[in-house]
Amino acid sequence: MNRDDFVALALVAIGLVILSFFVRGFTQLLVGRGTAQLAQAPLVLAGFGLLVYLFVRATLSKLGVWEIRAE
Repeated sequence: MNRDDFVALALVAIGLVILSFFVRGFTQLLVGRGTAQLAQAPLVLAGFGLLVYLFVRATLSKLGVWEIRAE
């Protein structure tokens, strides 16, 4: 993975989290709170999971265990 890929994945992760709030808001207007939370959950989990992976990857890169190339 190079730095450009890392930044792109970070933007995707943040976009997923932001998108989940829009999904919850609009779905809550249409069908109710419970269904809105169910519709939001996969997006939040995917975005948060990706952010955790990127954090671990950046930490390992800083420690020199798993490098992120600067190509």
